[in-house]
Amino acid sequence: MNSVVLIFARGGSKGLPGKNLKELGGKPLIAWSILHARSIDRVSRVIVSTDSEEIADISRKYGAEVPFMRPTELATDSSPEWLSWQHALEYLRDTDGELPEIMLSLPTTSPLRSSVDIESCLDLYLEGGADVVISTTEPHRNPYFNMVKKNKDGTVGLVCGEGLSISHRQNSPEVFDMTTVCYVANPRFVLDNNSIFDGRVKAVNVPVERSIDIDSLLDFQIAEFLMNKKGESL
Repeated sequence: MNSVVLIFARGGSKGLPGKNLKELGGKPLIAWSILHARSIDRVSRVIVSTDSEEIADISRKYGAEVPFMRPTELATDSSPEWLSWQHALEYLRDTDGELPEIMLSLPTTSPLRSSVDIESCLDLYLEGGADVVISTTEPHRNPYFNMVKKNKDGTVGLVCGEGLSISHRQNSPEVFDMTTVCYVANPRFVLDNNSIFDGRVKAVNVPVERSIDIDSLLDFQIAEFLMNKKGESL
């Protein structure tokens, strides 16, 4: 199986400066995604896309390839990561003469994922019927019951469910939080479309304690606490 893990790691981060190289559990944050990828036997290559030479050097140290540097215009705060997916796949197509059969993305922001989570996403994708498999978890809030939006007149109202009478969260439509634990995608679909939800999407639900998405110092501190509590190591 020709399956490639792509890990996307910018040098800049406003929410948590230096995030991808910040040490967590004795390793730079990006190292966890690389090691998770390398633990999957069905993965052929592990490639990091970055604009940072420092991140590139650390990535190679932990066993990833960095065959290209990401263009500056694809590494800004407002750059859609989908475009970086396409850039990496175009590079592989142009240099290898063909696309990989399967693309996996393991964002650096989910260091508490397990190999089981990745394998489950890959298994679901291989069952067929999906262009992309994402990971989800139980939501912190439900937009039909206890999430509100601000109206133009300064009042607030439910994000969803206008006209519905829902008195208990348990009666609300079932929803899930998307996580950054794992994505599995058809490379051709990625190149031919503009977003994940342009196609057929399936999901693997991941326990909340493995789905922390690090975007701020608080997120990082929570991940540190959970990792120390579990004594996780690869």
